Amino acid sequence: MTATTATPNDAPEMPTPRVREFQAHSIGGGLALLLGLLGVALGAVLIVAGAVVGGTGLKVALIIAGCLVVVGAFIAMGGLNMVAPGEARVVQLFGRYRGTIRTDGLRWVNPLTSREKISTRVRNHETAVLKVNDAYGNPIELAAVVVWKVEDTAQALFEVDDFLEFVSTQTEAAVRHIAIEYPYDSHDEDGLSLRGNAEEITEKLAVELRARVEAAGVHIIESRFTHLAYAPEIASAMLQRQQAGAVVAARRLIVEGAVGMVEEAIARITERDIVDLDAERKAAMVSNLMVVLCGDRSAQPVLNTGTLYQ
Repeated sequence: MTATTATPNDAPEMPTPRVREFQAHSIGGGLALLLGLLGVALGAVLIVAGAVVGGTGLKVALIIAGCLVVVGAFIAMGGLNMVAPGEARVVQLFGRYRGTIRTDGLRWVNPLTSREKISTRVRNHETAVLKVNDAYGNPIELAAVVVWKVEDTAQALFEVDDFLEFVSTQTEAAVRHIAIEYPYDSHDEDGLSLRGNAEEITEKLAVELRARVEAAGVHIIESRFTHLAYAPEIASAMLQRQQAGAVVAARRLIVEGAVGMVEEAIARITERDIVDLDAERKAAMVSNLMVVLCGDRSAQPVLNTGTLYQ
């Protein structure tokens, strides 16, 4: 389910982010590359000219100037960055955050800065099968898959130590918390359960996940339970309980239908005056009809050669 903006009351309160993403100052890398190559060429020309010139002082000056131009050109070209689609570069200058490059292609920034690559593509994270106790204390197994992406690169890099591990840990914590808050099967018809209210529980999981990972600049796109079952040690007993409940529900439905059919049959017989039924005959007819309609075996008719009272 897609995450909403609501926040559960029992979700952890994360600290306010100290840094937010903003766009870094950069220029097109094509022009910077061209200027850098021209600088290298100019430096080479100065070095060659210094090698062929006659005066010693001028020769040394031209060679030194050429070397400085070449070194400066290479340093300037060190600010070139290749940014692929679905990636971003976080720019830092002497430890300070100087913005994020999201424009794909060849870009140029201050060569004295450091640039760290962060993927902004959509990712999947699937938890291992977790064994927890539900709200009734029954051991259950469950797992979930979360679809997410980095929305704020500055928060992802500076607000948490490792945002990949952070998302993994917080996802497991949210799944465990949801599991202990609700039962696998609710005894109350109006109560929520993990098995009977999958959509509502999944929505609550998405809301809690969003609250947990928002501080890391991560956006939760979707979350789903991929595995939900009783633990093996109680699975057999719980299966018998579910089967018994199904049998009781089926019997209740059969009895309700049989009672309606008996009422309709007696009403029609009385209405058409087919047989004059006193209280004892009605009781006998009701008993016979209920046995035929509610029994799980074929009825065995008994022929009475006398009367009802013999």
